[in-house]
Amino acid sequence: MDYDENMDVPGGRELAHWLTGRPAGYEPSWNVKPTQPLPIAFTDHKSGDPRFEYAFWSLVPVWSKELKTRFPTFNARSETASEKASFKASVKSRRCVIPVSGFYEWTGPKSARVPHAIFGPDPILPMAGLYSWWHEPDAGDDEGWHLTATILTRASAGIMQPLHDRMPVFMSDEMLGDWLDPDTEGDQLLVEAVSEASVPISEHLREYAVRPLRGDGPELIEPA
Repeated sequence: MDYDENMDVPGGRELAHWLTGRPAGYEPSWNVKPTQPLPIAFTDHKSGDPRFEYAFWSLVPVWSKELKTRFPTFNARSETASEKASFKASVKSRRCVIPVSGFYEWTGPKSARVPHAIFGPDPILPMAGLYSWWHEPDAGDDEGWHLTATILTRASAGIMQPLHDRMPVFMSDEMLGDWLDPDTEGDQLLVEAVSEASVPISEHLREYAVRPLRGDGPELIEPA
């Protein structure tokens, strides 16, 4: 995953309402890994205000006793998210969008994996996600809160099909309003609608092979 210094969104895009400024502590990165900070856009379910903040990349459900899970939660399968204990509460009312400039996928055998950089038709490629606020068990009500998030995935389509059998669910403009409205009660039908609307976006991706990912910097997205 990468998000560079160009986090601007064209004014005509729905997401511009949420991305009015960079999240606190913003630093560009070209090699974000699970459990590292990931920028997410969401709507405050109490005030209704748009928010753009960093989240711990791996959703930790409210009932977890620690800031981790026994199984990976940096991705959530769109086909089953509404049924899974870790994700179903977030599907209902805590949905987010992860705006990135691109992401990576690998091909080839395990002994010789080749990373590919993948970009969308616009500078920002929004992905559908879920979030959860995790609270430290021994902390007071006003402290110890951690924003955590996951990225929805679906069966690959378009440019992604030759690379991997799964891809992120890309966020379409027409579905973004409902997805980020906490008053819209989420269910599997909403997830499926967002997932299907991402397929046309996958046709307009561009990708190319890059060198092995080491460190962090704009050189990571230079063609191999």
